[in-house]
Amino acid sequence: MTTLTGTWRLVKAYAFDAEDRPLPPPYGGEAGMGRVTFNDEGRMMAVLCDGRPTLPAGQVREYNSYCGSYTFDGRQLVTRVDAAKSPDWIGRDEVRDVRFEGKFMVLRPPFRPMANRPAEQRELWWEKIADV
Repeated sequence: MTTLTGTWRLVKAYAFDAEDRPLPPPYGGEAGMGRVTFNDEGRMMAVLCDGRPTLPAGQVREYNSYCGSYTFDGRQLVTRVDAAKSPDWIGRDEVRDVRFEGKFMVLRPPFRPMANRPAEQRELWWEKIADV
């Protein structure tokens, strides 16, 4: 089983609709900025934002952060959130399917409705930049 332990940087992000058709990428796609860290004690934290210097008129910069205790069984990451940008995340489990593509870790959260956009399925690609 591949370990998650370490610090990873977001390298690209995709979004898909219910029919698996591409949607505009979250966090500015390849311009996205993010870090996720997993330690040996079972704690994690993630911070993500749209890294484009300017946004198209009328668009709001996307930002998300959360942390908590996690478990990983080799296929699925489950984080029990204890602090988050969105208060409704606190106390719940955030589940991500995980796969590895070469040097990349790919996290896929569940399909969910989005504010001011159609519901979507995301795929976030991470590259390890440091061991813990």
